[in-house]
Amino acid sequence: MNKNLISFSIIFLGLCIVLSSWFISQSLKSFQNNEDKVKQDDPFRYELITPNESNIILFDKQSGDYWRKYIEPNEGPTDWEKQQSPVSSGTN
Repeated sequence: MNKNLISFSIIFLGLCIVLSSWFISQSLKSFQNNEDKVKQDDPFRYELITPNESNIILFDKQSGDYWRKYIEPNEGPTDWEKQQSPVSSGTN
C-alpha cells in the first residue's frame, strides 16, 4: 500500500508540473501576441507638423491630442503646451 501511495504522488506531481508548464506557456504566448499587436498599431502614431518657422506641432493620431510649441525668432525654445484637438467633439 505504501508503494501505491508513493507512485500515485509521483504521478500527481508530474501532472501538476505538466499542467503548470502549459498554463505558463499559454500566458506567455498571449502576452507576446498583445505586445506584437501594440507594436504594429503604433509605428506612425505621432506626426510632427511645422506650419511655419515659429510653430511646431506634435499630433497624436490615436487620441487626437496635439502639443504646440512656439519658438520666437532669435530666442531659445519655450515650453510645450498641450492643446485640445480641433477635430474632437470636446467630450472625453
